[in-house]
Amino acid sequence: MGPSDMECTNWILEGHSKRLSFVDVATGWLGQGLGASCGMAYTGKYFDRASYRVFCLLGDGESSEGSVWEALAFAAYYSLDNLVAIFDVNRLGHCGSFPLEHYVEVYQKRFEAFGWNTYVVDGRDVEALCQVFWQAAHVKGKPTAVVAKTFKSRGMPNVEDTESWHGKPMPQERADAIIKLIESQIQTNRSLTPQPPIEDSPQVNIEDIKMTTPPAYEVGDMMSTRKACGLALAKLGYENDRVIVLDSDTKNYTFSEIFKKEHPERFIECFVAEQNMVSVALGCAMRGRTIAFASTFAAYMSRAYDQIRVGAICGVNIRLIGSHCGVSVGEDGPTQMALEDLAMFRALPNCIIFYPSDAVSTEHAVYLAANSKGVCYIRTSQPEIEVVYAPQEIFKIGQAKVIRYSDKDRVTIIGAGVTLHEALTAADELCRQDISVRIIDLFTIKPLDGDTIISSAKATGGRIITVEDHYPEGGIGEAVCAAVSSEPDIVVRQLAVPLMGMPQSGRPGEMLSMFGISARHIVVAVKRILSQ
Repeated sequence: MGPSDMECTNWILEGHSKRLSFVDVATGWLGQGLGASCGMAYTGKYFDRASYRVFCLLGDGESSEGSVWEALAFAAYYSLDNLVAIFDVNRLGHCGSFPLEHYVEVYQKRFEAFGWNTYVVDGRDVEALCQVFWQAAHVKGKPTAVVAKTFKSRGMPNVEDTESWHGKPMPQERADAIIKLIESQIQTNRSLTPQPPIEDSPQVNIEDIKMTTPPAYEVGDMMSTRKACGLALAKLGYENDRVIVLDSDTKNYTFSEIFKKEHPERFIECFVAEQNMVSVALGCAMRGRTIAFASTFAAYMSRAYDQIRVGAICGVNIRLIGSHCGVSVGEDGPTQMALEDLAMFRALPNCIIFYPSDAVSTEHAVYLAANSKGVCYIRTSQPEIEVVYAPQEIFKIGQAKVIRYSDKDRVTIIGAGVTLHEALTAADELCRQDISVRIIDLFTIKPLDGDTIISSAKATGGRIITVEDHYPEGGIGEAVCAAVSSEPDIVVRQLAVPLMGMPQSGRPGEMLSMFGISARHIVVAVKRILSQ
């Protein structure tokens, strides 16, 4: 008798399981398992320096994914000889055959061209598989690919090597007959006694990392948050030798090159392969072996969103840093401007989003992320901006900062990153016109400090203006609207980069003005909301 519907709901034998023991990475995300395996193998070889080996089973269908070939190139480049990829070439997919079908020699040539030691075997021959696994264990300097020729539903009459059976339940009476047939074919005259595993990768300490010295900045210093982030990572690397940083050929822009200079053995260059970079970071962070940060342009994170999404599903602790956000990128143009990234990360379960507004808050964001669980995202900006916080300032996840206030405040202005500085400039101009406003720096976009937002709004006549270097959809304005949705007397006006018209190249200040999020536009918005 099969399980009831309720038992099926709570079954750990679910489709594409993550809840089974020994399943570190969720299945079902085709084309990404090999990248995660690369991260595990890299960790085993270069960080743990242990004897364990990593095996990744792939289907021939997912080898059409470009991320597989990114991972193949990565593994060969870094000589991951502790990694074995088994390609199950069974010819069939969901609804038809794959282009190469059973031409296993083509797979072999392709993998060899990528620098892999490659074997072709009958995937049903257990003896042959054991032999190539033994041989692979003695190969040095190259990862190993096992191309296993198989037939879907082998030994099942009228089902073997036929289409349209993928993911379909077998009728019970037919399933019983097939099980009996398979059991009758099981023959063995040997007993295998596996060797016990070698315990040469002890548990490592990656918890409770302290900031032993405060940030070395003074109020009024000028520095971009992207550079402050690079400096903070290098500092963090001295606090724990399990801190690692990955980048995708942008280290001179994200300033992760500072970490590389000071901790070269813990920096992983992933080249222009952002999807694989995130998968490798995920693999490195699995089983609590490293504190992994991966950095690139925030716009490029969109290419790796599937990998990021599955990282959240797996519950893995990875920290992602996206630089060059918003139109304040300026001269680099629209393809480099991340205007959707907050919406992407806000949609992920248990994701923490940091959006620091100066060098001091950036350093705190890095340390807080290092001690956090799940996916963390730190959004950094290109322009140099003024330090507004003293080195001794304390930051907490989910706690906003009210950095300018008085009893005469009439409007609450909420910003983050470069727009916080535009808000401060606007506040100075409004003060000259005898209009007092309150300024909030969110620091974390998720979780959002709803209590501070609501209390500030109530103290300023229920008026809020949000300013963000992001599209309106999914950004700060919508997050604030959600936070105050149960308060009928609070009105929110949003200033954001409009969707009408494509951003273009220009000086950062010109871009902020062109798209309506500059200090001048904030002044106009405050006067308008006061007149209503």
